[in-house]
Amino acid sequence: MSSEAAQGGGTHAFCASLLARGELDRAGASLAAIGFDVQLPAPGVLQVASGRSGAPRVLLSAGVHGDEVGPLELLADVLAQLHEEASRDHTALACDMMIAIGNPPALAAGKRFVSTDLNRLFGSRHDSMEASAEAQRAAVLMRAVDTFFRESGPQRWHFDLHSTIRASLYPSFAVVPQIGPEPEPALLAWLAHAGIDAAILTTLPSTTFSGWTARQHHACSATLELGRIALLGQTDLRSLAATGMALQRLLRDELPASGSPPRFRVVQELRKHSEAFRARFDANAPNFTRFAAGSLIAEDDAISYRAGSCDEYVVFPNPDVRVGLRAGLMVVREGLDLA
Repeated sequence: MSSEAAQGGGTHAFCASLLARGELDRAGASLAAIGFDVQLPAPGVLQVASGRSGAPRVLLSAGVHGDEVGPLELLADVLAQLHEEASRDHTALACDMMIAIGNPPALAAGKRFVSTDLNRLFGSRHDSMEASAEAQRAAVLMRAVDTFFRESGPQRWHFDLHSTIRASLYPSFAVVPQIGPEPEPALLAWLAHAGIDAAILTTLPSTTFSGWTARQHHACSATLELGRIALLGQTDLRSLAATGMALQRLLRDELPASGSPPRFRVVQELRKHSEAFRARFDANAPNFTRFAAGSLIAEDDAISYRAGSCDEYVVFPNPDVRVGLRAGLMVVREGLDLA
């Protein structure tokens, strides 16, 4: 990670502010100026070709939630470092790359979303919500990604970069859609070397961006939760240095041979069926709050959510969601229990 970015330098801050507005044309122009084939297939979407036949394809997205700007600063640093290295040696980009800024209007407003949570609209669900600005944006992003991955070889990667609303006992963690019987070893190894503290494996149907790319395009996909929400310019990029370096190595097609962060598995979803929903955690509970085996987690009319035969941990706890939405995920540790 560049020292200028780590110190909040002016060039980095300017680039981050452009990404926060969904403006990728200047970043594209700088890469085109040093000889790369650059396209802007949709507003807020940048595609850069490595020029290598059969090269892996890497999609990096951020800003799906408009109040999560820290990952945009990380992307700005990755792009600045790529430009610096590729101006001397084009092998700094050995993959075909797409950068997607998820929700520019929400970013401009400093809001999580304008009318609908964009990260619940990837897949067929957006068809019934054509009036929603986010539904239309999901359709634009899916069309761009369909084309990007349709023309690729077998290696496809997608990391959707986010920040968490609340504290977490694991400061950074990944949610990994598991399509096959086992998680992809190369993905787990990358997460370990990227400084990701925990990986949550889920087989639940998902309309998230990374869930859709895993299901639709068989990509090595994950949602990365990279620390807590902060205002633009206030993210401590030093805490994300390992992730930034791992992304740069991924763009050079340099992958670690082995490794895995601690692994968790989703075992139940807490859904709020009525206003009678009462949780044994509050809205400020940190991610990975522990519930002993057999203990009561939440109640909703005649429904009781309890931990099973193993200790369970709540992730994305939010008892104040609207009726019908998820109030949290319960996960168990694979292997040794949490200390």
